[in-house]
Amino acid sequence: MSHIRELTDDAIVPVENATSVVKPYVMSHGTLGCFDMAKSRKFYEEFLGLECIQHGPTSMVIRCGLKFHVVCVQSSKYAVCDMHNHWGIDVRSEDEVNAAHKAALEKKEQYGIQQVFDAEQRHGVYSFYLIDRDNNWWEIQYYPGFQNDDMFDFGDRFTPDGKPITRGAQ
Repeated sequence: MSHIRELTDDAIVPVENATSVVKPYVMSHGTLGCFDMAKSRKFYEEFLGLECIQHGPTSMVIRCGLKFHVVCVQSSKYAVCDMHNHWGIDVRSEDEVNAAHKAALEKKEQYGIQQVFDAEQRHGVYSFYLIDRDNNWWEIQYYPGFQNDDMFDFGDRFTPDGKPITRGAQ
């Protein structure tokens, strides 16, 4: 059995959008930029462990564990991102985070990794960030459980203007 199946028995969630303008049935994909398809694919497959399929001369799709994909499009320029615009990859333990961190430092030149940040406990996970050859940010993290389920199960904790929601207050 795969680890994702151990953490969640069903990756499908009910869609509750009866009052929205758009009535989607699934959020299917996102987009990521790269400068060199071959070098980026090598990093995605060999270092990050992602499945890659090149479906166009300058585009491929990547995925891992769930039926959600990211379209990677090759171009000569992209907007510079920061850590708040990153892709998260979950591993099974803090030891795996540490091993990935060590490998990122050792293989920086091989995969064109620009920067590797220290591993630390933050926002409820143990993780580190790295910036790849294409200026994309990645977070390699360990969370004891399935973070997606927990984040949605916790529900809103703040209002859109940033004020805390107090539960049970009369």
